[in-house]
Amino acid sequence: MIRLFQVVFCLIVSAGTSAAVSGLVPFEAGEKLFFEVSWGIIPAGKAVLQVAEVSFKDGSSGYHFSAEASTYPLIDLIYKVRDRVDSFTDKGLKGSLLYRVEKAGRRKKLSEVTFDWTNLKAQYREGQKAREPIDIRPGSLDPLSIFYAFRLQRLSEGIKLSSPVTDGKRCVTGNVKVLRKEMISVPAGSFETYLVEPDLKHVRGIFEKSPGARLFVWVTADGHAIPVRIKSKVIVGSFVAELVSIEKEINGVSLGRPK
Repeated sequence: MIRLFQVVFCLIVSAGTSAAVSGLVPFEAGEKLFFEVSWGIIPAGKAVLQVAEVSFKDGSSGYHFSAEASTYPLIDLIYKVRDRVDSFTDKGLKGSLLYRVEKAGRRKKLSEVTFDWTNLKAQYREGQKAREPIDIRPGSLDPLSIFYAFRLQRLSEGIKLSSPVTDGKRCVTGNVKVLRKEMISVPAGSFETYLVEPDLKHVRGIFEKSPGARLFVWVTADGHAIPVRIKSKVIVGSFVAELVSIEKEINGVSLGRPK
């Protein structure tokens, strides 16, 4: 299930006009997005996306993005998921600083990617084993932080966006197209959205093994680009993730609660 969200995080950003240019940031520290995931008609699990602000040793500040996904007990019998992804970036989202993936489900794994911006290198480590550093391009982001960079864009029907993204194993150019506007209803409410489709040609795993696989994401058309529905059809069936609720924290006080 985390793979479904990781593909969505590869929504890309370099073309188009950024909302950040005008000082309007569509997300803030304390934002939490709660999702329910279904496999066909079967409730499969849940996921949470969070934003936090962090301070670094040099006195600068940045973002800590995190995503957690877990399957329900029935699905645990088939494929147990207890995954967490963490991403750290500078405040301007000009490049990733650290990317970490922890799997504690059927298979336990802890991996991380570190970045050397002086030499434009990224290095992937899993446990005590480190791969050779790979070349990255200026502005490269990891599969989680790049989704938030996508949210900085001013969207419109028909535009195409592209930018470099890396998971520490390779650095590729990801692409996404904004198809059209649609009004949809999910458990969190009714929203005017943009329907966007990421290009899956660089995506491995289940999408690579599913000829003709496509992924669709609906994000709010209010300037915040909040994902409200994610839908895919692959060789093992159809998956849908829908927004259940939004929670924000201001001065430590939660506004809005998960349903």
